Amino acid sequence: MSGTGAGLEGNVSVRLGTAAGRVRAVSVQVRRPAAAHALCGRTPDEAMRLVPLLFSLCGTAQSLAAVEALEAALGLDARPHTAARALLADAESVTNHAWQVLMDWPARLGEALQPKEVAGLRAAVTAIHPALYPARDGLRPGGGSLRPDRAALTAAIAALREGVERAVFAGPAPTDRTALERWAGAGATPAARLMHRVLTPVMAGFGACDVPALEPHPAFWFGERLSADAAFSEVPRQDGAPAHTGPLARQSAHPLVAGLLARHGTGLAAHTAARLVELAGLAERLTTWAERLDDAEPAPDTGTARRGAGSGVVETARGRLAHWLRLEDGRIADCRIVAPTEWNFATDGPLAQGLAGASANGALAERTGLLVAALDPCVASVITIQDED
Repeated sequence: MSGTGAGLEGNVSVRLGTAAGRVRAVSVQVRRPAAAHALCGRTPDEAMRLVPLLFSLCGTAQSLAAVEALEAALGLDARPHTAARALLADAESVTNHAWQVLMDWPARLGEALQPKEVAGLRAAVTAIHPALYPARDGLRPGGGSLRPDRAALTAAIAALREGVERAVFAGPAPTDRTALERWAGAGATPAARLMHRVLTPVMAGFGACDVPALEPHPAFWFGERLSADAAFSEVPRQDGAPAHTGPLARQSAHPLVAGLLARHGTGLAAHTAARLVELAGLAERLTTWAERLDDAEPAPDTGTARRGAGSGVVETARGRLAHWLRLEDGRIADCRIVAPTEWNFATDGPLAQGLAGASANGALAERTGLLVAALDPCVASVITIQDED
Protein backbone atom coordinates (compact mmCIF):
# COMPACT_ATOMS: atom_id res chain seq x y z
CA MET A 1 0.00 0.00 0.00
CA SER A 2 1.26 3.47 -0.80
CA GLY A 3 0.02 7.05 -0.55
CA THR A 4 0.77 10.75 -0.89
CA GLY A 5 -0.32 13.50 1.47
CA ALA A 6 -3.60 15.39 1.46
CA GLY A 7 -4.28 19.02 2.36
CA LEU A 8 -6.92 20.66 4.54
CA GLU A 9 -8.87 22.19 1.65
CA GLY A 10 -10.13 18.90 0.25
CA ASN A 11 -8.42 16.21 -1.77
CA VAL A 12 -8.61 13.81 -4.65
CA SER A 13 -8.60 10.23 -3.41
CA VAL A 14 -7.41 7.55 -5.85
CA ARG A 15 -7.72 3.92 -4.78
CA LEU A 16 -6.40 1.10 -6.94
CA GLY A 17 -6.88 -2.62 -6.45
CA THR A 18 -4.40 -4.83 -8.28
CA ALA A 19 -4.40 -8.54 -8.99
CA ALA A 20 -2.52 -10.79 -11.41
CA GLY A 21 -0.33 -7.91 -12.56
CA ARG A 22 -3.21 -5.61 -13.54
CA VAL A 23 -5.24 -2.78 -12.05
CA ARG A 24 -8.58 -4.50 -11.45
CA ALA A 25 -10.44 -1.81 -9.52
CA VAL A 26 -10.29 2.01 -9.64
CA SER A 27 -12.02 4.50 -7.37
CA VAL A 28 -11.61 8.27 -7.85
CA GLN A 29 -13.30 10.68 -5.44
CA VAL A 30 -13.08 14.48 -5.20
CA ARG A 31 -13.70 16.12 -1.84
CA ARG A 32 -13.52 19.88 -1.53
CA PRO A 33 -15.54 22.66 0.07
CA ALA A 34 -18.40 24.20 -1.90
CA ALA A 35 -16.80 27.64 -2.21
CA ALA A 36 -19.58 28.91 -4.49
CA HIS A 37 -21.97 28.86 -1.54
CA ALA A 38 -19.81 31.46 0.21
CA LEU A 39 -20.68 33.97 -2.53
CA CYS A 40 -24.43 33.66 -2.02
CA GLY A 41 -25.99 36.64 -0.26
CA ARG A 42 -23.15 38.95 -1.30
CA THR A 43 -23.33 42.08 -3.41
CA PRO A 44 -21.26 41.99 -6.60
CA ASP A 45 -18.53 44.13 -5.05
CA GLU A 46 -18.41 41.98 -1.91
CA ALA A 47 -18.23 38.84 -4.03
CA MET A 48 -15.35 40.15 -6.11
CA ARG A 49 -13.35 40.95 -2.97
CA LEU A 50 -13.98 37.45 -1.67
CA VAL A 51 -13.26 35.36 -4.78
CA PRO A 52 -9.43 35.60 -4.75
CA LEU A 53 -9.46 34.73 -1.05
CA LEU A 54 -11.52 31.60 -1.67
CA PHE A 55 -9.40 30.39 -4.58
CA SER A 56 -5.71 30.82 -3.84
CA LEU A 57 -4.32 28.70 -6.71
CA CYS A 58 -6.03 30.48 -9.60
CA GLY A 59 -7.51 33.59 -8.03
CA THR A 60 -7.23 35.69 -11.20
CA ALA A 61 -9.00 33.14 -13.40
CA GLN A 62 -11.73 32.61 -10.81
CA SER A 63 -12.17 36.39 -10.53
CA LEU A 64 -12.40 36.74 -14.30
CA ALA A 65 -15.04 34.00 -14.60
CA ALA A 66 -17.02 35.54 -11.75
CA VAL A 67 -16.83 39.08 -13.12
CA GLU A 68 -17.92 37.91 -16.58
CA ALA A 69 -20.92 36.17 -15.03
CA LEU A 70 -21.79 39.28 -13.01
CA GLU A 71 -21.51 41.51 -16.07
CA ALA A 72 -23.86 39.23 -18.00
CA ALA A 73 -26.36 39.36 -15.14
CA LEU A 74 -26.04 43.14 -14.80
CA GLY A 75 -26.10 43.88 -18.53
CA LEU A 76 -22.64 45.48 -18.54
CA ASP A 77 -20.63 45.56 -21.77
CA ALA A 78 -16.95 45.15 -20.87
CA ARG A 79 -15.71 44.06 -24.30
CA PRO A 80 -13.05 46.83 -24.44
CA HIS A 81 -11.33 44.93 -21.60
CA THR A 82 -11.23 41.55 -23.39
CA ALA A 83 -7.55 41.65 -24.40
CA ALA A 84 -6.41 42.87 -20.99
CA ARG A 85 -8.33 40.10 -19.25
CA ALA A 86 -6.99 37.43 -21.58
CA LEU A 87 -3.49 38.71 -20.83
CA LEU A 88 -4.13 38.44 -17.08
CA ALA A 89 -5.48 34.89 -17.41
CA ASP A 90 -2.60 33.67 -19.56
CA ALA A 91 -0.04 35.31 -17.27
CA GLU A 92 -1.46 33.42 -14.30
CA SER A 93 -1.22 30.21 -16.33
CA VAL A 94 2.54 30.79 -16.68
CA THR A 95 3.02 30.64 -12.91
CA ASN A 96 0.75 27.61 -12.49
CA HIS A 97 2.52 25.64 -15.22
CA ALA A 98 5.90 26.77 -13.93
CA TRP A 99 5.15 25.63 -10.39
CA GLN A 100 4.53 22.10 -11.62
CA VAL A 101 7.52 22.03 -13.99
CA LEU A 102 10.03 23.69 -11.62
CA MET A 103 8.82 22.38 -8.25
CA ASP A 104 6.76 19.21 -8.67
CA TRP A 105 8.77 17.59 -11.46
CA PRO A 106 12.19 17.94 -9.76
CA ALA A 107 10.66 16.51 -6.57
CA ARG A 108 9.50 13.44 -8.49
CA LEU A 109 13.05 12.98 -9.78
CA GLY A 110 14.58 13.41 -6.32
CA GLU A 111 16.30 16.60 -7.50
CA ALA A 112 16.56 20.09 -6.05
CA LEU A 113 13.49 22.27 -6.42
CA GLN A 114 13.74 25.65 -8.19
CA PRO A 115 11.86 28.13 -5.98
CA LYS A 116 13.99 31.11 -7.05
CA GLU A 117 13.05 30.57 -10.69
CA VAL A 118 9.37 30.32 -9.76
CA ALA A 119 9.64 33.48 -7.66
CA GLY A 120 11.19 35.35 -10.59
CA LEU A 121 8.36 34.34 -12.90
CA ARG A 122 5.74 35.27 -10.29
CA ALA A 123 7.34 38.68 -9.85
CA ALA A 124 7.05 39.32 -13.59
CA VAL A 125 3.40 38.20 -13.57
CA THR A 126 2.62 40.37 -10.54
CA ALA A 127 3.86 43.42 -12.48
CA ILE A 128 1.29 42.91 -15.25
CA HIS A 129 -1.93 43.96 -13.49
CA PRO A 130 -0.66 47.43 -12.45
CA ALA A 131 0.88 47.80 -15.92
CA LEU A 132 -2.64 47.42 -17.31
CA TYR A 133 -4.72 49.05 -14.56
CA PRO A 134 -2.65 51.54 -12.55
CA ALA A 135 -5.37 51.66 -9.89
CA ARG A 136 -5.42 47.83 -9.75
CA ASP A 137 -9.14 47.93 -10.49
CA GLY A 138 -9.24 45.57 -13.44
CA LEU A 139 -11.09 42.76 -11.67
CA ARG A 140 -14.38 44.52 -11.05
CA PRO A 141 -17.74 44.40 -12.88
CA GLY A 142 -17.45 46.62 -15.92
CA GLY A 143 -13.67 46.69 -15.77
CA GLY A 144 -11.42 49.41 -14.43
CA SER A 145 -9.49 52.29 -15.95
CA LEU A 146 -7.32 50.52 -18.53
CA ARG A 147 -4.13 52.49 -19.21
CA PRO A 148 -1.53 50.07 -20.65
CA ASP A 149 2.09 50.84 -19.76
CA ARG A 150 3.62 49.26 -22.84
CA ALA A 151 7.21 49.49 -21.64
CA ALA A 152 6.37 47.75 -18.35
CA LEU A 153 4.37 45.06 -20.17
CA THR A 154 7.18 44.45 -22.65
CA ALA A 155 9.66 44.11 -19.79
CA ALA A 156 7.42 41.69 -17.85
CA ILE A 157 6.75 39.49 -20.88
CA ALA A 158 10.46 39.46 -21.76
CA ALA A 159 11.27 38.37 -18.19
CA LEU A 160 8.75 35.54 -18.48
CA ARG A 161 10.13 34.40 -21.82
CA GLU A 162 13.74 34.48 -20.63
CA GLY A 163 12.91 32.74 -17.35
CA VAL A 164 11.06 29.91 -19.05
CA GLU A 165 13.73 29.41 -21.71
CA ARG A 166 16.49 29.33 -19.09
CA ALA A 167 14.94 27.25 -16.32
CA VAL A 168 12.67 24.92 -18.29
CA PHE A 169 14.36 24.44 -21.66
CA ALA A 170 17.95 25.74 -21.31
CA GLY A 171 17.45 27.29 -24.75
CA PRO A 172 14.75 27.34 -27.42
CA ALA A 173 11.87 24.96 -26.84
CA PRO A 174 11.59 21.85 -29.06
CA THR A 175 8.93 22.15 -31.74
CA ASP A 176 8.51 18.58 -33.01
CA ARG A 177 8.77 15.02 -31.66
CA THR A 178 12.31 14.44 -32.92
CA ALA A 179 13.54 17.66 -31.34
CA LEU A 180 11.71 16.79 -28.12
CA GLU A 181 13.40 13.39 -27.89
CA ARG A 182 16.80 14.97 -28.56
CA TRP A 183 16.21 17.70 -25.95
CA ALA A 184 14.96 15.19 -23.39
CA GLY A 185 17.92 12.89 -24.01
CA ALA A 186 20.40 15.72 -23.44
CA GLY A 187 18.85 16.23 -20.00
CA ALA A 188 19.98 19.82 -19.46
CA THR A 189 17.11 20.68 -17.06
CA PRO A 190 14.86 18.78 -14.65
CA ALA A 191 12.02 19.21 -17.16
CA ALA A 192 14.10 17.52 -19.85
CA ARG A 193 15.05 14.69 -17.52
CA LEU A 194 11.44 14.08 -16.51
CA MET A 195 10.36 14.15 -20.16
CA HIS A 196 13.09 11.61 -20.93
CA ARG A 197 11.70 9.32 -18.24
CA VAL A 198 8.13 9.79 -19.45
CA LEU A 199 9.14 8.87 -23.01
CA THR A 200 10.25 5.37 -21.94
CA PRO A 201 7.98 2.54 -23.17
CA VAL A 202 6.58 1.71 -19.73
CA MET A 203 5.59 5.36 -19.19
CA ALA A 204 4.72 6.96 -22.54
CA GLY A 205 1.30 5.42 -23.09
CA PHE A 206 0.38 4.97 -19.44
CA GLY A 207 -3.09 6.41 -18.78
CA ALA A 208 -4.18 6.54 -22.42
CA CYS A 209 -7.95 6.23 -22.85
CA ASP A 210 -10.79 7.14 -25.19
CA VAL A 211 -12.28 9.97 -23.12
CA PRO A 212 -12.70 12.91 -25.55
CA ALA A 213 -11.46 16.43 -25.00
CA LEU A 214 -13.81 19.05 -23.63
CA GLU A 215 -14.71 21.34 -26.51
CA PRO A 216 -14.14 25.11 -26.08
CA HIS A 217 -17.79 25.68 -25.25
CA PRO A 218 -18.87 29.31 -24.73
CA ALA A 219 -20.11 30.62 -21.41
CA PHE A 220 -23.80 30.18 -22.25
CA TRP A 221 -23.29 26.43 -22.85
CA PHE A 222 -22.12 26.08 -19.27
CA GLY A 223 -24.73 28.53 -18.00
CA GLU A 224 -27.58 26.51 -19.49
CA ARG A 225 -26.38 23.35 -17.79
CA LEU A 226 -25.36 24.83 -14.44
CA SER A 227 -28.64 26.72 -14.08
CA ALA A 228 -30.76 23.70 -15.01
CA ASP A 229 -28.98 21.13 -12.84
CA ALA A 230 -27.07 21.85 -9.62
CA ALA A 231 -25.44 18.40 -9.93
CA PHE A 232 -23.61 19.54 -13.09
CA SER A 233 -21.11 21.32 -10.81
CA GLU A 234 -19.97 18.02 -9.37
CA VAL A 235 -20.72 15.61 -12.24
CA PRO A 236 -20.34 17.56 -15.49
CA ARG A 237 -21.04 15.89 -18.82
CA GLN A 238 -20.45 16.65 -22.49
CA ASP A 239 -22.93 14.88 -24.74
CA GLY A 240 -23.83 12.71 -21.78
CA ALA A 241 -20.25 11.50 -21.31
CA PRO A 242 -17.05 12.48 -19.45
CA ALA A 243 -14.38 14.69 -21.02
CA HIS A 244 -10.85 15.86 -20.27
CA THR A 245 -9.73 19.48 -20.14
CA GLY A 246 -6.38 21.23 -19.80
CA PRO A 247 -3.17 21.54 -21.85
CA LEU A 248 -3.67 18.30 -23.79
CA ALA A 249 -7.20 19.28 -24.84
CA ARG A 250 -5.95 22.68 -26.01
CA GLN A 251 -2.68 21.59 -27.66
CA SER A 252 -3.72 18.35 -29.38
CA ALA A 253 -3.30 19.89 -32.85
CA HIS A 254 0.26 21.11 -32.19
CA PRO A 255 2.62 19.02 -34.37
CA LEU A 256 4.72 17.89 -31.41
CA VAL A 257 1.71 16.82 -29.35
CA ALA A 258 -0.11 15.34 -32.35
CA GLY A 259 2.93 13.16 -33.06
CA LEU A 260 2.93 11.80 -29.52
CA LEU A 261 -0.84 11.24 -29.58
CA ALA A 262 -0.50 9.23 -32.78
CA ARG A 263 2.24 7.09 -31.27
CA HIS A 264 1.21 6.73 -27.61
CA GLY A 265 -2.39 7.95 -27.28
CA THR A 266 -3.49 10.27 -24.48
CA GLY A 267 -0.94 8.92 -22.01
CA LEU A 268 1.80 10.49 -19.95
CA ALA A 269 4.01 11.48 -22.90
CA ALA A 270 1.28 13.52 -24.60
CA HIS A 271 0.10 15.12 -21.34
CA THR A 272 3.61 16.11 -20.29
CA ALA A 273 4.61 17.44 -23.70
CA ALA A 274 1.37 19.43 -23.99
CA ARG A 275 2.18 21.30 -20.78
CA LEU A 276 5.67 22.13 -22.07
CA VAL A 277 4.31 23.26 -25.45
CA GLU A 278 1.79 25.50 -23.74
CA LEU A 279 4.38 26.99 -21.39
CA ALA A 280 6.75 27.63 -24.30
CA GLY A 281 4.06 29.47 -26.26
CA LEU A 282 2.58 31.64 -23.53
CA ALA A 283 5.01 34.54 -23.93
CA GLU A 284 4.02 34.84 -27.59
CA ARG A 285 0.33 34.75 -26.61
CA LEU A 286 0.92 37.47 -24.04
CA THR A 287 2.65 39.60 -26.67
CA THR A 288 -0.30 39.13 -29.04
CA TRP A 289 -2.77 40.26 -26.37
CA ALA A 290 -0.57 43.23 -25.46
CA GLU A 291 -0.53 44.36 -29.09
CA ARG A 292 -4.36 44.51 -29.06
CA LEU A 293 -4.61 46.77 -26.01
CA ASP A 294 -6.14 50.23 -26.08
CA ASP A 295 -7.07 52.62 -23.30
CA ALA A 296 -10.55 51.90 -21.96
CA GLU A 297 -12.92 53.14 -19.29
CA PRO A 298 -15.18 51.06 -17.01
CA ALA A 299 -18.46 50.05 -18.61
CA PRO A 300 -21.17 52.54 -17.61
CA ASP A 301 -23.39 51.22 -14.82
CA THR A 302 -26.87 52.73 -14.74
CA GLY A 303 -27.51 51.12 -11.36
CA THR A 304 -30.91 49.83 -12.49
CA ALA A 305 -30.07 46.13 -12.96
CA ARG A 306 -30.63 44.37 -9.65
CA ARG A 307 -31.72 40.97 -10.88
CA GLY A 308 -30.70 38.65 -13.68
CA ALA A 309 -28.51 35.65 -14.42
CA GLY A 310 -25.24 35.26 -16.24
CA SER A 311 -22.31 32.95 -16.87
CA GLY A 312 -18.59 33.35 -17.44
CA VAL A 313 -15.84 31.07 -18.70
CA VAL A 314 -12.03 31.23 -18.56
CA GLU A 315 -9.26 28.91 -19.70
CA THR A 316 -6.98 28.22 -16.74
CA ALA A 317 -3.74 26.26 -16.65
CA ARG A 318 -5.78 23.26 -15.48
CA GLY A 319 -8.56 23.60 -18.04
CA ARG A 320 -11.87 25.31 -18.71
CA LEU A 321 -13.50 27.01 -15.70
CA ALA A 322 -17.12 28.19 -15.70
CA HIS A 323 -19.26 30.25 -13.30
CA TRP A 324 -23.02 30.78 -13.33
CA LEU A 325 -24.89 33.02 -10.92
CA ARG A 326 -28.27 34.61 -10.36
CA LEU A 327 -28.91 38.04 -8.82
CA GLU A 328 -31.97 38.98 -6.79
CA ASP A 329 -32.39 42.42 -5.21
CA GLY A 330 -28.78 43.29 -6.01
CA ARG A 331 -27.31 40.24 -4.26
CA ILE A 332 -26.15 36.83 -5.45
CA ALA A 333 -29.05 34.45 -4.78
CA ASP A 334 -27.41 31.39 -6.35
CA CYS A 335 -23.93 30.59 -7.65
CA ARG A 336 -22.57 27.44 -9.27
CA ILE A 337 -19.07 26.65 -10.50
CA VAL A 338 -17.67 23.79 -12.53
CA ALA A 339 -13.88 23.57 -12.41
CA PRO A 340 -11.40 21.44 -14.40
CA THR A 341 -10.94 19.08 -11.45
CA GLU A 342 -14.56 17.91 -11.75
CA TRP A 343 -13.98 16.93 -15.38
CA ASN A 344 -10.56 15.31 -15.05
CA PHE A 345 -11.28 13.46 -11.81
CA ALA A 346 -14.83 12.30 -12.47
CA THR A 347 -15.56 8.79 -11.23
CA ASP A 348 -15.53 7.60 -14.86
CA GLY A 349 -13.31 10.36 -16.25
CA PRO A 350 -9.89 10.31 -17.93
CA LEU A 351 -7.98 9.32 -14.80
CA ALA A 352 -10.32 6.48 -13.87
CA GLN A 353 -10.53 5.15 -17.42
CA GLY A 354 -6.80 5.59 -17.99
CA LEU A 355 -5.95 3.53 -14.92
CA ALA A 356 -8.50 0.74 -15.43
CA GLY A 357 -6.77 -2.42 -16.60
CA ALA A 358 -3.30 -0.85 -16.60
CA SER A 359 -0.25 -2.99 -15.93
CA ALA A 360 0.57 -3.10 -12.24
CA ASN A 361 4.10 -4.30 -12.87
CA GLY A 362 6.88 -1.84 -12.21
CA ALA A 363 6.52 1.54 -10.56
CA LEU A 364 2.72 1.78 -10.53
CA ALA A 365 2.66 4.35 -7.72
CA GLU A 366 5.10 6.59 -9.61
CA ARG A 367 3.20 6.29 -12.88
CA THR A 368 -0.13 6.96 -11.19
CA GLY A 369 1.32 9.98 -9.38
CA LEU A 370 2.58 11.40 -12.68
CA LEU A 371 -0.81 10.87 -14.31
CA VAL A 372 -2.63 12.57 -11.43
CA ALA A 373 -0.18 15.48 -11.66
CA ALA A 374 -0.63 15.68 -15.44
CA LEU A 375 -4.40 16.00 -15.00
CA ASP A 376 -3.57 18.55 -12.30
CA PRO A 377 -6.17 18.68 -9.50
CA CYS A 378 -6.61 21.97 -7.65
CA VAL A 379 -6.40 20.10 -4.33
CA ALA A 380 -3.94 17.62 -2.84
CA SER A 381 -4.06 13.99 -3.91
CA VAL A 382 -4.01 10.72 -2.02
CA ILE A 383 -3.09 7.54 -3.90
CA THR A 384 -3.66 4.17 -2.30
CA ILE A 385 -2.71 0.88 -3.96
CA GLN A 386 -3.90 -2.45 -2.55
CA ASP A 387 -2.49 -5.67 -3.97
CA GLU A 388 -5.24 -8.29 -3.76
CA ASP A 389 -3.07 -11.28 -4.67
